[in-house]
Amino acid sequence: MQLIWLRSDLRQHDNTALAAAAEHGPTVAVYLLSPQQWQEHDDAPCKIDFWLRNLRELSKTLGDLNIPLLIRSAPHWDQAPAVLLELCRHLKIEAVHVNEEYGINESRRDDAVAEVLQAAGITFHSYLDQLLFKPGSVLTKTGTYFQVFSQFRKVCYERLHRSMPSLKQAPGKQSALNIDSDPVPDAIEGFPTPGESLRALWPAGEAEARSRLDTFADAQIDYYKSERDFPAKPGTSQLSAYLAAGVISPRQCLHAALQSNQGEFESGKVGAVTWINELLWREFYKHILVGYPRVSRHRAFRPETEALAWRDAPGDLAAWQEARTGLPIIDAAMRQLLETGWMHNRLRMVVAMFLTKNLLIDWREGERFFMRHLIDGDLAANNGGWQWSSSTGTDSAPYFRIFNPLSQSEKFDSEGLFIKHWLPELAGLNKKDVHNPAGAGGLFGVADYPPPIVNLSASRERALAAFKNLPSRSSAENGYA
Repeated sequence: MQLIWLRSDLRQHDNTALAAAAEHGPTVAVYLLSPQQWQEHDDAPCKIDFWLRNLRELSKTLGDLNIPLLIRSAPHWDQAPAVLLELCRHLKIEAVHVNEEYGINESRRDDAVAEVLQAAGITFHSYLDQLLFKPGSVLTKTGTYFQVFSQFRKVCYERLHRSMPSLKQAPGKQSALNIDSDPVPDAIEGFPTPGESLRALWPAGEAEARSRLDTFADAQIDYYKSERDFPAKPGTSQLSAYLAAGVISPRQCLHAALQSNQGEFESGKVGAVTWINELLWREFYKHILVGYPRVSRHRAFRPETEALAWRDAPGDLAAWQEARTGLPIIDAAMRQLLETGWMHNRLRMVVAMFLTKNLLIDWREGERFFMRHLIDGDLAANNGGWQWSSSTGTDSAPYFRIFNPLSQSEKFDSEGLFIKHWLPELAGLNKKDVHNPAGAGGLFGVADYPPPIVNLSASRERALAAFKNLPSRSSAENGYA
């Protein structure tokens, strides 16, 4: 008997470990509920709810294949080895199959499980699945992990030219086992169930993910480059939550993009090429997680930036978190996050740069807040994005790139449609004043909307001064691993 241990791979199709388990013999699936670990990782309640809803859908499709889904409790990952060993002994499991996960805690968990199982004579198989390339296989000429995305992408393109990752066949129906599936819980203590309006934005299941991918690849991908930066337009795929939970695979996404672009990923339709680059950004940040484990430990990718004199400003942090900074594009973006569990990617950069540069508040505060609210929360992507925005991460551009939220707002929401949707109290302003109500004739005259909490120009100079005072990178690296 084979056991597939499901984690962030909640799908039946193109699931490497599931396909391998089914090839080896009769298969049972298990999922571990680990609420203590999820809380330590700052996983959002809406994300946990999304996982559970997808798990319920997957249980039905596996049931159609006579693959029972068992639910076990391992509140902390330290308990996973004992819980899985007991299950394997009870079911007389010969081998456990998993898809690789990345990050220090994930790696330690899997190593501990493998050690315990192998000591009991149970084989542990781990497969590349949530990435196109295995971490450690895309390296510089000196054998180190890439630190610059453009160089990483170039090598990925070369690899894709030589060999395109193939899609794995879904398992067929197996003979019925005398094992009943466990019910998937509706909720987990400590993770309140989100409202129906949020849940309705993110229906569960592979059919929904595939439908979103097909619609995007058929109709929207051509406009992706030109429309993806405009938050009032439906210019993005809305697939990030499904990718993070593994309801759809990056291979499925890549194949759909290539199909829409006559098999090209470097030429042809610029929208398809741009979207494939976004898949590679996702890849890049997961490789960074493995190659530079300090980023899993809440450490800066650029060690010299650990010396930054961040401000302890709880009032400013709370204003940012609660969407009352007095800067409409920031507040509209934060309301979108709080109400939908998602934020438009351009605005993720804008609000992150505002927090870390204009407010000079530690990026880790923003990273944690995002994880506690994002339905697509993913350590690698979230950490990578926050460190990129705060100039502590992998970025060839220097620290003095600081987005101006007003010019970003005017450029990417010129009619104020996004702002007025999320800040209806500003609906009466014209398309010029809506970006900066405080600048409208010098009046703070919009009821229920606060003045800006910070002077953008002065705060920019403060950030530049803080970065200029840092020690050199080489001397800092001597003190950090």
